[in-house]
Amino acid sequence: MAGHYEKGFHISWDQVHRDSKALAWRLDRQGPGAEGGWRMIVAITRGGLVPAAIVARELNIRVIDTICVKSYDHKAQIEASVLKAPDPAMVGDGDGVLVIDDLVDTGKTLEVCRSRYPRAHFATVYAKPKGRPLVDTFITEVSQDTWIYFPWDMAMQYVEPLRGT
Repeated sequence: MAGHYEKGFHISWDQVHRDSKALAWRLDRQGPGAEGGWRMIVAITRGGLVPAAIVARELNIRVIDTICVKSYDHKAQIEASVLKAPDPAMVGDGDGVLVIDDLVDTGKTLEVCRSRYPRAHFATVYAKPKGRPLVDTFITEVSQDTWIYFPWDMAMQYVEPLRGT
């Protein structure tokens, strides 16, 4: 775990699924389209892929694309750069578009995306205080000094009992 993260928050697949469904419920009928619908989802890869799939299913959104932004290198935050973006003709300025990520930390990734899609609605499952102002909708806030361990980053392994064997 990186030095400036004092706490670890482990999230299971079930928890991500429940929290992503809760995000979908919050976003339901909040879009600018007919009956509050959304035109499409842009998932911020890689973390936004799982929540975006769940939200897309729950809200019956068929058009999903990705924006690939690299802002971490081995748990250290680096300058955010876009590796791949959706077709500009499809996304436009972001009107009616849901941009989804798993987490907003400092907000550097979302800043890059917001500059491209100023009218999009930005939603994350988890939010830290520094990045929270850049998110329109989120489910759970965690402290800035917490490192979130997502299930796709983890493997099952034996753990010694608290008092040893």
